[in-house]
Amino acid sequence: MAKSPKIKVWILFNEDLEAPTAEAYEVRRFVSEGKKMGITVEVYKPEQFDLLVDDEVRDTVMIDSKAHTLPDFLLPRTYVIDTGYFALAVIRQLEHMGVRVFNGSSTIESVADKLHTHQILAENHLPTPSTMLAKFPVNMKLIEETLGFPVVVKTLMGVNGSGVFLIDSPEAFHDLMELIGETQPNILLIFQEFISKSKGRDVRLFVVDGKVIASMERNAKPGGFKANYSQGGSVKEFHPDDEAIRLAIETARTLNIQIAGIDLLFTEDGYTICEANTFPGFKGLESACNVNVPEEIFNAMIRRIQKEQSMLDDMTSKGDTKESLEV
Repeated sequence: MAKSPKIKVWILFNEDLEAPTAEAYEVRRFVSEGKKMGITVEVYKPEQFDLLVDDEVRDTVMIDSKAHTLPDFLLPRTYVIDTGYFALAVIRQLEHMGVRVFNGSSTIESVADKLHTHQILAENHLPTPSTMLAKFPVNMKLIEETLGFPVVVKTLMGVNGSGVFLIDSPEAFHDLMELIGETQPNILLIFQEFISKSKGRDVRLFVVDGKVIASMERNAKPGGFKANYSQGGSVKEFHPDDEAIRLAIETARTLNIQIAGIDLLFTEDGYTICEANTFPGFKGLESACNVNVPEEIFNAMIRRIQKEQSMLDDMTSKGDTKESLEV
């Protein structure tokens, strides 16, 4: 059996490592699990990087004004909406310098835009709730005729269940739009068909490099609507059927996500895709399922390097064979 390669992983994270958040806890899990596996894991904030674009400097990057040798992998664990352009610029720079990235900058950027995500999925004939982008002032009659009430209202780039509202009636819709129009008139909103069978519950399938490693059902607090663990929802292990697994894997493949949290809603005849996530949390997943998420991700990285090395060995071998024949 081939010995696992020694690899170095950088994690891009915009909080303090000891912060009392689920996100910081998960990054600490990567660090501790990496140590157990003999993997070097280093954590940096986007603002620590000094980006120099130079066609001659291809093996180092400046961090805190000092040159650092590039890692084998970059693992972004910071939301684009929190860090803006700079984090994406760091990810792009390392990509262009040949660093393998789970997940890549173009994937992060497109999936952060919820409407764009649904556009891509619909283009590929994957089931999603009917979704509409509207501008202020919102045409309530059009929303009612197209999507009906209740209707789900989402900010275009919210995460972890933030910026999501369930509006039951035209009156409540009018009140919310009036409030938003007075306080944030330039905010971009999408309006989405309400899937009644899935009210207060959904399924999260965690996909790593094309494989579902674990799944959980999430349920909202009594009387609540949002099932997110980060919003106080409860979780339990879910045993997905073939259709749920197929949808999760196909969604991740279509959106080119190596590490994905795919959220499915229950429908009368199966499932529909609610959202895809490129920075999926896993604290709740590990509490509900017998799974070690950092280990699964690190093993996927090791397999990627081993595959690349095997392909390189095959090419070298074929080249040697050709030279022998020519001699």
